[in-house]
Amino acid sequence: MRVAVIGTGYVGLVTGVVLADLGNDVICVDIDPHKVAMLKQGKSPIYEPGIEEMLVRGLRSNHLSISDSVAEATKASDIVFIAVGTPQSPDGAPDMKYVIAAATEIGRAVDHYVIVVNKSTVPVGSGTLVAETIAGQGVSADLFDIVSNPEFLREGSAIRDTLQPDRIVIGASNPIAAQRVSDLYATIDAPKIITDVNSAELIKYGSNSFLAMKISFINAISRICEACEADVSKVAEGMGADKRIGRPFLNAGLGWGGSCFPKDVAGMINIAAKFGYDFKLLKEVVAINDDQTLHFVDRIRRRLGGLKGKRIALMGLAFKPDTDDIRDAKSLVMIREILNEGGSVVAYDPIAAENVRQVFPDIEYANNTQELASGADALVLVTEWNEFRQIDLARLSRLLKQPLLFDGRRIYAKKVAEEAGFEYCCVGG
Repeated sequence: MRVAVIGTGYVGLVTGVVLADLGNDVICVDIDPHKVAMLKQGKSPIYEPGIEEMLVRGLRSNHLSISDSVAEATKASDIVFIAVGTPQSPDGAPDMKYVIAAATEIGRAVDHYVIVVNKSTVPVGSGTLVAETIAGQGVSADLFDIVSNPEFLREGSAIRDTLQPDRIVIGASNPIAAQRVSDLYATIDAPKIITDVNSAELIKYGSNSFLAMKISFINAISRICEACEADVSKVAEGMGADKRIGRPFLNAGLGWGGSCFPKDVAGMINIAAKFGYDFKLLKEVVAINDDQTLHFVDRIRRRLGGLKGKRIALMGLAFKPDTDDIRDAKSLVMIREILNEGGSVVAYDPIAAENVRQVFPDIEYANNTQELASGADALVLVTEWNEFRQIDLARLSRLLKQPLLFDGRRIYAKKVAEEAGFEYCCVGG
């Protein structure tokens, strides 16, 4: 099929390169000339395992091309994906200006029947908004259909999630359009849920909000575990063994962050309010998440007798491993708290350090974990990179001023850490 993908962020670029790899003729479009130049050279503007190899393969096979023209891509395609950003507005609602801009450009270029697919995370009613925007450019109703095809990608495993999804959701009022989009994924073995546009749009927000709730729930349980000396991992294991609950996303830690959960939970609260429902449960989910990192910093503060004059080593900065994304990363919260109280920060991350440097240029950045630990008053595990699971804890414990290890992701066994010479403290324990 002939496909255009407007936007080359995580969602757009992954969608484009994967569809090209499946044998479709894909045009990836972006208005940023720097991104376009990089992509044409086979260089990805985002860090995502495997994406650059797939990008190069698509370009070499001629199944993938890069353009800066929405109009040209629309005229050359039968299916046009809108995969632009929908950043959070101050009131929590998604900002739809980029979606509207893309839909406007599509409408101006339509000269044959096209299926316009909303791939961006958009609130209920966005299908109607996009349809009205395109029609507003003088396009007759028989020349286009709107389909909602939400993404469920996780940064760090986005390609795998696209090729091996739990489900593919397709929302449309025209069953023929729904089938055409479904045919794009014919070689992917996953359940295909065909529904109306509004339901498809709500599935994405509902899914991410529920997962965020699971994380906040187990983090709330972790606070009780700390108070009564229970083991939150065992509590989660016992809870997760119930098939009605399930073990995934019951991992106590510093809280959720990144580009999706904060924005989508806020968006769900905003959507509910627009339809007259006060989503108090989700508001508390946010409150628990916001407090979780501050509570962990407070434990560090109490153990050190204050943070003023203390050198704190942060191991990991990205909001999760296998990405350089620092949006709503818990490391940023910790750095602000430590600096505000007169402490100093030294940090190390294998990928995301340069992004954090743009926010905090004056803290110290180490080149490895040994340099990180040297002379620090405490070592704090913030991001659970695999590299950190393999380190020599005994060696690190000897490099610190005092061997204090605060494990914000529970990746170390207490016995192993203590045998390495550490005084060990973790979330939920």
